[in-house]
Amino acid sequence: MSKPEFQRARSPEAKQMREAAILDAARALGAEHGIRQVTLTDIAARAGMHKSALLRYFETREEIFLRLTAAGWQEWTPALAARLGAITEPGPASVARAFAETLAERGMFCDLLAQAPLNLERNVSLDAVRDFKLATLAARECVFTALEEQLPRLGRDDALDLIATAVALAGAFWQIATPGPEVAALYRSDPRLAHAVIEVEPRLTRILTATITGMTPEPA
Repeated sequence: MSKPEFQRARSPEAKQMREAAILDAARALGAEHGIRQVTLTDIAARAGMHKSALLRYFETREEIFLRLTAAGWQEWTPALAARLGAITEPGPASVARAFAETLAERGMFCDLLAQAPLNLERNVSLDAVRDFKLATLAARECVFTALEEQLPRLGRDDALDLIATAVALAGAFWQIATPGPEVAALYRSDPRLAHAVIEVEPRLTRILTATITGMTPEPA
């Protein structure tokens, strides 16, 4: 029995459902194998369509993962704002811990954060980049409000720098903390390479605590 021919979505609702299916397929593959290992053909196969059909919805794999990065921002920032709002003992260490914990809990988002400036923004249209930047900017607003409540002396520019530092370090540290199996085995086998084995959350907490402390010096 022949496989049913793929039917192109005609209505706006059907198109949205098809795009959601593609994004879900890419998200699942990225979580399983890492973003760099996933091809457009892989995504199409997981979504149950031919690659040529997928290209009717997204121009490149980078556009797909850039959309997922924006979605990650929109999911992470309210969670961070809620965690900041629950702090009972305000201070640099508590705020840093909230950032580190919420980022370390989202491994694939950290992977996307590292890939976005390196690859994902470089093989998409200018409209896609603009939409992504505006989406991430809007997602930050709830964090600015939460930071203002916890750290009143932290200005908006410093808050923007703090968020940028946190996501940049989270992306980089996640890449370091998740090497390939052979490299990970090498690190474990040679005590001289123990420094190469890191945990994202504690290292990010330490560095962000120092960063926030420097941004909010105690009044003379």
